[in-house]
Amino acid sequence: MENTIIYGKNAVLEALKSRDREFNKILISNNSRSDSKLEKIKELASKHGVIFQFVAKEKLNQLEPEGRHQGVIAQISPVKYVDLDDFIEKHRDSQTSLVVLDGVEDSHNVGAIIRSCVCAGVKGIILPSRRGVLINSTVEKTSAGAINHISIIKVNSLTAAIQKLKENNYWVIASDHHAKDNYYDIDYNMNFVLIMGAEHSGISKSLLKLADFKVKIPMLTNFNSLNVSNAAAIILFEAVRNKRLGAKRK
Repeated sequence: MENTIIYGKNAVLEALKSRDREFNKILISNNSRSDSKLEKIKELASKHGVIFQFVAKEKLNQLEPEGRHQGVIAQISPVKYVDLDDFIEKHRDSQTSLVVLDGVEDSHNVGAIIRSCVCAGVKGIILPSRRGVLINSTVEKTSAGAINHISIIKVNSLTAAIQKLKENNYWVIASDHHAKDNYYDIDYNMNFVLIMGAEHSGISKSLLKLADFKVKIPMLTNFNSLNVSNAAAIILFEAVRNKRLGAKRK
């Protein structure tokens, strides 16, 4: 089995809970202080027949040199990417939202966006196979295990993927600081795709042309440098608020 590593208590615990990943073994630092999450990891590992062993902290530091492992590392199968056609068919009868990341290159931002997506009820996130970050250990750690609760879709062409979604009754929203409309000026009660652009260059022109709505987050100062993961969270939770208001009106 091809293995990758994930690290951090939340990432390992959520992967164990999801049962969608195949574990080789879990390594736990013999210096780790026991807490509720670590005890739950050991409990679920035992329940599901996953080997766990106690090792010196130095062993974990060799696998994750920056020391962010929180005393727990798992050797696990890579995340399974979902086919876009399968995703569309699965959610055909429900109102659904996705996020597209166009060239986002910081693994921490990708992980944080995935975490916000899961909290906001987004069902899928689309990543380009090139020009951007795919799923790695840092993304898994930063997502705090949220990656196991959302469909991760990898595509060769974001343009083709968005065109296909438009053909299947999805509206396309682009986050663009040059937009005229504010993010709270539109109605999110629809199937929608939110495009978030690269940290420095933003959304590519070819994708902006496909957008049905272009929205911005208004700034109160000239310091126009809101982190992409923060921007995504702001827009997604406006969509949550908007949908709840719509539900109350009905």
